[in-house]
Amino acid sequence: MTVTITAFESSPDRGRGQARDMRVRWALEEVGQPYDVRLLSFAAMKEPAHIALQPFGQIPTYEEDGLALFETGAIVLHIAERHPGLLPGDAHARARAVAWMFAALTTVEPPIVEREAAGYAEGDKPWHRERMPMLDGRVHARLQALSHRLGDAEWLDGAFSAGDLMMVTVLRRLERTDLLDAYANLRPYIARAEARPAYRRAFDAQHAVFARLAR
Repeated sequence: MTVTITAFESSPDRGRGQARDMRVRWALEEVGQPYDVRLLSFAAMKEPAHIALQPFGQIPTYEEDGLALFETGAIVLHIAERHPGLLPGDAHARARAVAWMFAALTTVEPPIVEREAAGYAEGDKPWHRERMPMLDGRVHARLQALSHRLGDAEWLDGAFSAGDLMMVTVLRRLERTDLLDAYANLRPYIARAEARPAYRRAFDAQHAVFARLAR
C-alpha cells in the first residue's frame, strides 16, 4: 500500500524546503519508497478529519496500511527501521544514529525555533533587541558543540544516516542568518547533504507545490 503524507497547500516557507514534510519526503526518497501527498489548507488542518491523525493540527502525517503517525522524528524513525539505507546494520552504530536524531530534535532545534519565534512574535517590542544576544548565545552553544563533534568528518557517525538527515533539516533553518559562519565545517556539511540525489528529489517535489501557486 502506497504511503500518504500530508503537507501544506500553501507553505509559509515559500518553497525553501523548510516545512517539516521535507524530512519525511527526504527519508522516503533515500529508501526508494513511493508516496502520495495530500495537500491541506490551514483551515483543513484544524478540521476533525486531520485532528484524528494529528492531535495538534500540524503537518506532516504519515499513513500506510492502517497505520497513522505524526511527529517527524517518529515518522522518519519508522521509515528507517522498515527500509535499508538510513540506519546502520551494526547495533551500536544504529543506536548512535537514533541518538543523533533525538539530538537534532530535542537539543539543537529548540533554541533555533525559539530564536525564529522571537523574531515573528516580538520583533516590534522595545526589548527584542536586548534579548537577541541571549537567544543567539543559546544557538551558538549548540552549534559549537556540534561543530566540535563533527570535526573534519563527512557525517556525524560513519556513513550518512537518519541522524544526519534530521540534523541537516534543523541546521537549514539558519541558512539565511550569519550564525553558521563561525563554524567552518557546518555549511559544507549541509551542502554535502543537499547534494544527495534523494534530497534534491524531495526538495524539488516540495518546491513544485509553491511553484504552482506562484504562477
